[in-house]
Formats: sequence, C-alpha cells, structure tokens
Amino acid sequence: MITVVGTGTGAPLDEDVLAGAELVVGGRRHLDAVRLPAGAQRVVLGALAPALDTVAEYVAKERPVVVLASGDPGFFGIVRALAERFGTDRLDVRPGVSSVAAAFARAGLPWDDAVVVSAHGRELRTAVNVCRAHPKVAVLTGPGAGPAELGAALTGHARVLVVAAALGSGRERLERVTPAEAAARDWGAAVSVVLCLDEARALGPARTVAGPAAHPAGWALAEDAFAHRDSMITKFEVRALALARLGPRPGDLVWDVGAGSGSVAVECARLGAAVTAVEKAPDGVGRIRANAAAHGVDVHVVHGTAPAALAGLDDPDAVFVGGGGAELPAVVAACARRARRTVVVALAALDRVPAARAALAGAGFDCDGVLLQSSRLAPLPGDVTRLAAANPVFLLWGTRPRTRTEGVVQ
Repeated sequence: MITVVGTGTGAPLDEDVLAGAELVVGGRRHLDAVRLPAGAQRVVLGALAPALDTVAEYVAKERPVVVLASGDPGFFGIVRALAERFGTDRLDVRPGVSSVAAAFARAGLPWDDAVVVSAHGRELRTAVNVCRAHPKVAVLTGPGAGPAELGAALTGHARVLVVAAALGSGRERLERVTPAEAAARDWGAAVSVVLCLDEARALGPARTVAGPAAHPAGWALAEDAFAHRDSMITKFEVRALALARLGPRPGDLVWDVGAGSGSVAVECARLGAAVTAVEKAPDGVGRIRANAAAHGVDVHVVHGTAPAALAGLDDPDAVFVGGGGAELPAVVAACARRARRTVVVALAALDRVPAARAALAGAGFDCDGVLLQSSRLAPLPGDVTRLAAANPVFLLWGTRPRTRTEGVVQ
C-alpha cells in the first residue's frame, strides 16, 4: 500500500503512520517536520515524474511507502497522480484539512457555495475570470500566480482579497486587502490560498448542491426580461444561436461590443463567464448596469467607442459584436486579432456582411454564418393566431483554427 497523509493545516501528524515505512516522499518542509524510521529512504518532491518512478520501484517489491502532502491530498493534490499511476486500490488516503477549508474557517465564512480554482502551474487568467464572475472564490496560488498578480488583474473590480499565509503554523496570518493593495506588495512564498469576495454577496442563501450557482434553467430570455430602448435589443432567436457559438463558460472572458441593452452580456454572465460590455451611449451604460443587477450577475461596463475602447482590456476568449455603422469592419478586425476562440457578429444590413466576413477571414478565422428569419405566434381577433415576421438578421461567426498540439482548457 501507498499511505498518503495530509498534514499542515489541521491536527499534527500522527507519526505512528510512518512506522514501518521504507520510503517517505514529501515536500521538504513536511519531511523536515517528522522523524523518519531508521533506514527509510527520503525523497523530496520536486519534479513529480522521478518521485513516482522511485515509488514504483518500492511498490513493485511490495515495500511500504508513505507520501506526505499538504491538507487534503485528494483536493487538487497528489492523489490524482498516484491513482493514475498505481490504481486506487493501492492507496490508503488519510486527508487533513484542506487549505481552502482552513482559509474559509479562519475568515468565518461557509464555503459550500464557493468556486475553487487552481492557479498553481496553470494560467492565471482562468482564475482571474472566475473571480470576476463569481462572488465567492478560493484561488490556490503558485509561483507567478500569487496575491500580487491576482490583485493586479482585479484592480478596478469590486472585490476584497483575503490572503491566507502559513496556514496551520505558528506564523499563520490572514489579511483583508483590496486588489490594488495586494498588487503593491511582495507576499513571499508562504501564501497557498487567496479568497476573492464580493462582500455584499459573500453570505449567500443556504444551498442543496455545493459549488457555484447552478446554470440557469433557460437562456435566450424574452426581450421583456431586459430594459431596452425602442426595441433596440438582440432578439431572443438571434441570442440563442449567438450564445451557442460563443460558448460562454466559467473561466472565460467574453466581450459584448456595442452592447446596447447588454442582453448578450448578461446571458453570458448567467452561464458563468466573466463579461466586459463596451457601449458608447451613456444611457446604454446605465441600462447595462441595471440589467446586470436585475439578473444578479457581474458585468464590467466600459463607456467608450470601439475599437479604441478595446485597447486596455484583457484578451477575450469570445466576442459578440452588435450594432453596425461604417466602423464595423475595423471593430470586427480588432476583436478578431484579440479573441482566443471565436467572434460572433450580428448584422441587420446586407451591405455590411462582406466586409465583416472579410475582417474575420483576414484574421485567420474559419468563417460561417446564417440568415435568421423567424416568425412569432401573434394573436388575432376571434381567438385565432397568425405568424408575425421579425426582421431578418445575419449572424456571422469566426472560429480560430486549433493546432494539433492545443488541448482543451479546463
């Protein structure tokens, strides 16, 4: 058996678990904190593959192995790698208190409604986008992805960071800071988890299912679910296909450019993505914020005219471009240069389709599109129904080709 023991944030390690171990694997601080059995080999975890190869040699000879890990080793920990290599039947996992559970406990907060995201050895942008979209997030940090980097990316967003350092030790501390304050400090290597909170919503209602709020039961909401001006809103039939092509999901950043009422922005946020809406009309900016608040989601609103207003924004995964005007090709081209995955464009004017399509193709995107024509049921006198035709809309989309080496971002 391989005994995997979590330690560091809860009760002290019961060193009896080490009795008889012939190989003990763990981080240097964990190994330095225990007395190893006489004759036991010690392997300090650095690169994982060589350590697993050494474990395999002992397992092949049926010699007992103990692996020391932080907190709960089955939660973003070494249990996954061990199970994949040796199978679950060989593992005796004895979890401790995870750093996430400990951090929320120290902060006095329940966390059954929290989103947990790891930035350790992964792209920081995923964690940043989750923090922008959700009111209660725990971020597992790592080199180059600590409180300073997280704070720099979140400056300007209404969040508080709770930085947990040296959990379970005599040097343990918890600090509440703004993103700007976090960005201005050197936090050292003792931080393993940062809580990102929208304090107004940190104490949500009691939950039956743990984790982030469930995805909405429906999308492509009716136009009357949003405040809008003179029916200037992306109709629900168009929005349904646009959402399907945008594919918003937790960890994504979506731009809604020429957002108008913000209906697409709000729907993307309801599906878990971080969203930035760009709108040039001052009254439109107010409507977008009101619609986001009415649906209980965060939408970052930028008051400005594209493409100039896009310059200071983080690169998006997907972009929806609404509206029109002579500047449309330049807007689409600017969005296509920055989008990591896809750009979707809605157009009412036939004359603008070739230029928009050329802008997508010119950025190297694979292009497709449809003309959407729909007729809705409408009542007539005498308790009968007719079909009322809606204005046709062209929906174009461009998808960035994927190389063979690209994987799916989780």
